[in-house]
Amino acid sequence: MTVTAAGPTAGLRAARIPGDGMYEGRRVLRRLAEGWVERPYAHFGVVPLARTIGAEIRGVDLSRPLGAALREELNRALLEWKVLFFRAQHLSSDQQRAFAGHWGELETNPLLAAGSHEDVVRFDKADAATPTYENVWHTDVTFRERPALGAVLQLREVPPFGGDTLWADMAAAYDNLPQEVKDRVDGARAVHDFVPGFARFYGPERLIPHQEAFPPVEHPVVRTHPETGRRMLFVNASFTTRITGLDRDESDRLLRFLFQQAHVPEYQVRFSWRPGDVAFWDNRATQHYAVGDYGSDRRVAERVAIEGDRPF
Repeated sequence: MTVTAAGPTAGLRAARIPGDGMYEGRRVLRRLAEGWVERPYAHFGVVPLARTIGAEIRGVDLSRPLGAALREELNRALLEWKVLFFRAQHLSSDQQRAFAGHWGELETNPLLAAGSHEDVVRFDKADAATPTYENVWHTDVTFRERPALGAVLQLREVPPFGGDTLWADMAAAYDNLPQEVKDRVDGARAVHDFVPGFARFYGPERLIPHQEAFPPVEHPVVRTHPETGRRMLFVNASFTTRITGLDRDESDRLLRFLFQQAHVPEYQVRFSWRPGDVAFWDNRATQHYAVGDYGSDRRVAERVAIEGDRPF
């Protein structure tokens, strides 16, 4: 018996996209924007950790003020590598905030527990009963009209093993979409809402008061990076609820495929933490996932996020 695809999803079926969103074949792993000219770094060393995303920066003390030249080079490294790692920095909260502040105003997030300052989010998983928020692929706060530009995370206490964090390069994810899918998502828009991402942790009594402050918003399914010009997939399983203009079944099917792209190992970097390590990532270009494999061991982190722009 032969089944012929018909209706609004016929194009996707004709593309023979596997149901789990994965497909075989050689992937294009392009780290830089087309026409981007690489230059050597004068103020630090760069040790790549993966093909397109993630590099360890050596020779920089983040506790000291950044000069203009060093800040410019670090920004260029962030654009080229999407996430930067700095070992054994042991920053105070004020020093961490000061470093992040070189990229813009710091944002607050009333949905998460504050640390020593209103704009410092503290993640303290003290035992197996403490909820783990981050072990799902996501881009931070896409439920805002202006999602964060980036974030600076420091691990203050690490478990004896486990507790790694992964980041995925969403420009590489977009580059490798089948052309039939690119034709569907270029120019499309999607709805983002904080409720699905937080409903598994908070009851209605905690969520309802925030719904007026954070109503659902629309963003492009594929955004353009404001500094590099690269096109990047900009949907995530935590906050993206539907694609505008599609019926629910079609939207769900397409989103499932797009969400799965963050799971492709070739687009990822994985970082094993030590106390005092710092990660600085471009939230516009990445998704991340904190691995919740450390049982009852304690893991303590502090994060500050930098206000971003409206995706286009």
